[in-house]
Amino acid sequence: MTLQQLKYLVAIADSGLNITAAAERLYTSQPGISKQLKLLEQELGVQLFTRKGKSLTAITPAGRDVIARARRIMREAENIRNLASDLSGEQEGTLSIGTTHTQARHVLPDVIKEFRERYPKINLELHQGTSEQIAELVAANRVDFAIATGSRQLFPGLVLLPCFRWDRIILVPNGHPLTEVRELTLPVLAAYPLVTYVFGTTGESSLKKSFAEQGLEPNVVFTARDADIIKTYVRMGMGVGIVAPMAYECQDQKDLTAISAEGLFPRVTTWLGFRRDSVLRRYMVDFVALFAPHLTPHLTRKAAQLATQAEVDALFDEDALPLKVGCETPLPELA
Repeated sequence: MTLQQLKYLVAIADSGLNITAAAERLYTSQPGISKQLKLLEQELGVQLFTRKGKSLTAITPAGRDVIARARRIMREAENIRNLASDLSGEQEGTLSIGTTHTQARHVLPDVIKEFRERYPKINLELHQGTSEQIAELVAANRVDFAIATGSRQLFPGLVLLPCFRWDRIILVPNGHPLTEVRELTLPVLAAYPLVTYVFGTTGESSLKKSFAEQGLEPNVVFTARDADIIKTYVRMGMGVGIVAPMAYECQDQKDLTAISAEGLFPRVTTWLGFRRDSVLRRYMVDFVALFAPHLTPHLTRKAAQLATQAEVDALFDEDALPLKVGCETPLPELA
C-alpha cells in the first residue's frame, strides 16, 4: 500500500467514481489509476467499489471505511509536509479558502491584498458557496479554511474561531416609505415583499424564526446568494432587501438607503474554521490575524490545541467581538 494509491482512491471518491475525471484532477492517466486501484484491492483482499462493466457504480461498505481512513492519512501526510516547510523557513505553498459571497466580495479583498504583499509566493484559492457547499468542500479536504456565518452544526470536525458580529440592514430605494417610519418593527416589515439571501437547507433560518415568533409570515419574493444581485432587484422595485451591512457600499448611497435592523433579528457571528488535526503554517495563522486582528497567532495556535469546541468557545467573549458595519457614513436616522 502506498500514499499514491490512497491519493488515487480519495480522488476517485471525490470525482463521483469517475476514474477519467480523477485522472484529469491529478494530471495522470486513467489506466494508471485503474491499475493502482486493482493492486490496492488485491493487497487489501476486499472490494472497495461495485462495478458494472468497466465503470464504478458505488462504494462498498468496506470501501467507505477505507476511504475515510485514507483521507486521514492524506491529511497527516500534508501536515508533515507543512511542518517541515515551516521548520525550514520555506515561504511557499497554497492557502485554499471556502467562504460565502458576502465575505469574498465585501470583507476579504483588503485582507487578501495585504496577505499577498506579505507572502507573494503563496498561491491563494477562493471557493464561494452556501454554508452547505462549504461543508462539502471541507468534507472533501479541498479547503484549508472555512469562513461562514452561523451553521456551526455543519462543521463538527473544525475548530471554529469567532471573528466578528453583525446585524442585518434593510435596503430600500431612496425615498421609499420605510425611510419615513418612526419605528421599524417586524409587523411593519412583513407588509412589504422581501428580497434576501437564499435560506439554508439545514436548520431554521433566524430571519424566518424572528417573524414566526410574532405570528408573522414574511413575504419573501426573491432570494439569491449574491448581495449584489439582491441590491439589483431592490433597485428594480421588486422588494425590500435584507442583507449583511458589509454589502452596503458608499456608492450605494446614490440610490439606496440603509436602515439598521438591529434588534429585529438575532445578531450573528462570522467565524473562521480549520480542521482540528491541521498543522497550521506561519502564513496560515498570519492570515487569520489579518482577517480578525483579535485572533493573534498565539491565540489561534492555543485554540488549535484544544480538544473540544466548548473549550475553544470558552476562550472568547462574543459580546466583546468587533461589530462589522458597511459604508462608514452613518446609517440614516429614522424620522
